[in-house]
Amino acid sequence: LQRMLSMAVEVDRSPTCSSRKIADDIFLFILHIPLRSQREALLNTMDSQLLRCRLLELLFQHSCDVPTASSMSLDKILYFLSHSSVLPQFQDETATWQRWDEMLQYLSFLLLSYQSVKLAFPLAEHLRTSVSDRMDLIAQKAKPRLQESDDISQLDIQLKMNNFINKMQETLGQPFPPQIQEKLFMLQ
Repeated sequence: LQRMLSMAVEVDRSPTCSSRKIADDIFLFILHIPLRSQREALLNTMDSQLLRCRLLELLFQHSCDVPTASSMSLDKILYFLSHSSVLPQFQDETATWQRWDEMLQYLSFLLLSYQSVKLAFPLAEHLRTSVSDRMDLIAQKAKPRLQESDDISQLDIQLKMNNFINKMQETLGQPFPPQIQEKLFMLQ
């Protein structure tokens, strides 16, 4: 399934459009996966970082009090950190802290996927272009264009993290379980 989804993203002239169409089609399926372990298995084994990024973006849009129409960027990830409520109640009965833990896990997945798609790795940095055009861009050593919303400061990150931690403290109280403390540290 993961290979077929990855190929379906790559086949189109515009992988970004393909990933959006596929993600829109399978998003409701993800909302109905009963167990966290099953959701994480699906997201962890996803071959296409572009598709995983889009699915997670949809998941966070769904959990936002006020969804945003801005394009995917580091700033949007910070927006999700500030405006997402705990992820929607899935079919399994989980404690509130476990739902926060899952949310932090998915924020980390989103950040890693976005970095793979847009920012980090030389061969993956052109995932938004078609396979045929990608080879030319790699040969030319063309760097992807960063969006203005990818330029965030350390202060922005610190403020958003502090606000997020305060929101979690209101809900969970203190001290946080070790899993959450670890994920907060890694995310920051």
